[in-house]
Amino acid sequence: MIKLIIKYPLVILLTLGLCFSADAQKKVKLKKADKLVGGIDQTGKRFDRFVGNVVFEQNETTIYCDSAILFKKENLVNAFGRVRITEGDSITITAKRLNYNGDNKKAELRENVVFKKLKSVTLYTDFLDYDRNRQQAKYFNGGRLVDSTNVLTSEKGYYQVNTNMASFKKNVVGKNPDYTLKSDTLQYHTKTNIVYFRDYTELTDVEGNQFYYEEGEYNTNIRKSNLAEGEVETASYVLTGNKLFLDDLKKLYSATGDVEMVSKEQDVIITGDYSFYQKDKGIAKVYGNALMKKVMGLDTLYLTADTLMAIESKDPKKERVLAYKNVRIFKSDLQGKSDSLSYHTADSTLFFYQDPVLWTSGNQMTADSINVLINKGTIDRLNMNQNSYVVSTDSIDNFNQVKGRKMEARFKNGSINKVNVYGNGESLFFALNDEETALMGMNKIFCSDMVINFKANKADNVSFYVNPDASFIPPHELKEPDKKLSGFAWRIEEKPTLEEMKLLDRTEVEIDNSPPVNKKQIDKKELLKPKVEKIN
Repeated sequence: MIKLIIKYPLVILLTLGLCFSADAQKKVKLKKADKLVGGIDQTGKRFDRFVGNVVFEQNETTIYCDSAILFKKENLVNAFGRVRITEGDSITITAKRLNYNGDNKKAELRENVVFKKLKSVTLYTDFLDYDRNRQQAKYFNGGRLVDSTNVLTSEKGYYQVNTNMASFKKNVVGKNPDYTLKSDTLQYHTKTNIVYFRDYTELTDVEGNQFYYEEGEYNTNIRKSNLAEGEVETASYVLTGNKLFLDDLKKLYSATGDVEMVSKEQDVIITGDYSFYQKDKGIAKVYGNALMKKVMGLDTLYLTADTLMAIESKDPKKERVLAYKNVRIFKSDLQGKSDSLSYHTADSTLFFYQDPVLWTSGNQMTADSINVLINKGTIDRLNMNQNSYVVSTDSIDNFNQVKGRKMEARFKNGSINKVNVYGNGESLFFALNDEETALMGMNKIFCSDMVINFKANKADNVSFYVNPDASFIPPHELKEPDKKLSGFAWRIEEKPTLEEMKLLDRTEVEIDNSPPVNKKQIDKKELLKPKVEKIN
């Protein structure tokens, strides 16, 4: 390989090193070596080989190694052994091998490469290219960046020394004492300790909660996130939105725009415009066009209000959904409205408060408060407390009415079967002919308690208890005031409809059938679509 060997005393070498041309500052120059061997390779290039305590310099850059080959004309250095590069007081790089081009100031370092900037950042890899002009360190075939807060690994990476920005690409994994994250592309500012999400990212904290980010940033010092699109997953719920703000220290997470909260165990989906979740208290609120959907067998319960609040608990009996102001519900066999509502998910019981009115089986029901027990997806029992009132219409638009202090309605196969009236019972029932086309008269009854049995959702027979006072009024004697009990109000125009619920139902949109960007098991979720420029 070597055609000619020329040996020089080291003293001569050091003397020659002091003689430079006008472009000496661009050349790599030898500062120190124990031994020099010169020669010419097979291509005719002149080279010098240095062995033992070799040191080169170029401006503020110093190269240390055990041995090296210098192609002076080409301004190239091949270094071997314990290679070390220092750049001022800030950069130190070690490796086993180095190819350095002094003209373009590019260094190729291989095997056990360690790149350090001051004491803040350390990069480990076996394949690192360092461009001094661009102040960029680039690794491939795997690397790991470590600072005082985080450890980030990936297949490819870039570290911009002058801006302190590190970029990671392909199979990115980040770890610190608080979380583990996985992504395909993200960036990290080593001075501010802020992570920038540039692609779909999964983050799991030490408590097992999961966060899914599409675009945004996370400050690892104060543990706060601002996300353009993302998702939070807890043991009970999954929360998504167009914008998310996460404060891990305060355990407070908020979402705005197309908010969706999914219960993983109760088949419940809550949507709205805004939401926040207070993790330490287990409270999640959704407001602004808030809507809850719960699958009940082959039916669906819709619930809308100004504000919906879900309460978590280790005791399933204490888990519930609260609704405030302008509450409206729709189910195929139950519709209603009230000022506020509490839904206990463990036993599927609905509690309506402040001016509730419900419609079921052709009956309108009002009271100071009402609770409904749903069993196997259908109404099982309905309790009305204080000032209870039931109204229904017959085939010729008469209003049959029942009043009492308290009432209990029992259902069978989703249809009303029996109503028990407790205290201060009053009733008006209109008697029709067999064809139900003409009025025969009206029964008016006062008593303490009564039991009304229904057939095909119509009163079939009535039993009266404790001092009943009954009268039958024929049609020609009926006057309009006689046809209504005190407190009568027919409020059918307030009855919620399925159409108005579906106007608020954002989960009914057509789902993108393209492959999902994540591997989660939550159904009925619109797929996240990347909207940002990726790092090459």
